[in-house]
Amino acid sequence: NLFKRKELADIPSDDAHIRFEDLQTKGDRPKPVEIDPAEDVALLQYTGGTTGVPKGAMLTHKNLSANIEQMRCVFEKAQPGQERMLCVLPFFHVFAMTVAQNLSIILGAEMVLQPRFELKALLDAIKRKKVTLFPGVPTIYTAISNSPLTRNYDLSSIEICLSGGAPLPVEVKDGFEKITGCMLVEGYGLTESSPVAAVNPLDENRRAGSIGRLVPGTTAKFVSIEDRKTEVERGEKGELLLHGPQIMKGYWKRDDATAETINEDGYLHTGDVGYQDEDGFIYLVDRIKDLILCSGYNVYPRIIEEAIYLHEAVDEAIVIAIPDEYRGQSPKAFIKLKEGYSITHDDMKAFLKDHLSAIELPREIEFRDELPKTMVGKLSKKELVEEEARKRAEAQAKSI
Repeated sequence: NLFKRKELADIPSDDAHIRFEDLQTKGDRPKPVEIDPAEDVALLQYTGGTTGVPKGAMLTHKNLSANIEQMRCVFEKAQPGQERMLCVLPFFHVFAMTVAQNLSIILGAEMVLQPRFELKALLDAIKRKKVTLFPGVPTIYTAISNSPLTRNYDLSSIEICLSGGAPLPVEVKDGFEKITGCMLVEGYGLTESSPVAAVNPLDENRRAGSIGRLVPGTTAKFVSIEDRKTEVERGEKGELLLHGPQIMKGYWKRDDATAETINEDGYLHTGDVGYQDEDGFIYLVDRIKDLILCSGYNVYPRIIEEAIYLHEAVDEAIVIAIPDEYRGQSPKAFIKLKEGYSITHDDMKAFLKDHLSAIELPREIEFRDELPKTMVGKLSKKELVEEEARKRAEAQAKSI
């Protein structure tokens, strides 16, 4: 029996569609083609398009091969031919392509495939197949930690979990590790870096709240947010720039965007703000485009979100900027509560007063049953930003 048979796509029978079995019976075997690994493009990996039209990152054979070798160094304790990788993230996403698909191949790991994230099916798969490696995004780890279903499953086979795609709240990390007994570490990457650029050590040296250290062969520097050129002192906040063998060749047919993103020294502008400590650990505070300018002060949504997650009733949180006649901009928080919990706006604001400065306190708090997510399962701000802009435009139109 074929799993999920009803969900198979209905393929039209016409000249625009060719079935694989027909391809196998036509013509000669493909002839080997000479390639230059450093220059020839292996695939076009499209960016998320959250700030406009998606761009095709040109990832070369060298980029992909280098990132897999870098990941093999990170997963040095993984036993070739012995591991079982849970593949719940879609392979069209760059994180899953490298860390779930390609890493499984180079390790000779069994791939435990999940068509999509469904909590019970995922827990069943972990229990049945004794999964050892589990790359995911914070929302998946949160769902497992907070579900009453989880207590009915033995998840002790899981040894290593690598979280990517979005910031990993410390509370989510600690809660998941307590339930499973595994090691959950945060990593960092972008479509343009194939994607992995930094990962926390898979040992007692890992640091909660940090994206870890740079993977082998990668260098970084932090530059002024204002001019995007002047290097800042170690420990000072700035935009993160990356250089390494996994950095893309450029954007497909977008020389203008390539020039804006990769500087003359070959460093990639990530658009992320953070700093590096004396031990080489990198901490990100937010995206430049998400920065909230309150009365001339830089306010970082991630800092506010981390404070919100400290409350035991919170399941998920997103903070965005909204217009403020006095301050220019102010933070607004959207919060999803855990099942069975309730809290008022006043209680949440009182709680946050002990964890945030006055300028960082959300001017508005909105509780919702669900928060928007991307196809990969990451919390998405785009829809909320557009919704707020639409609401304010409609309110302004009514007042005229």
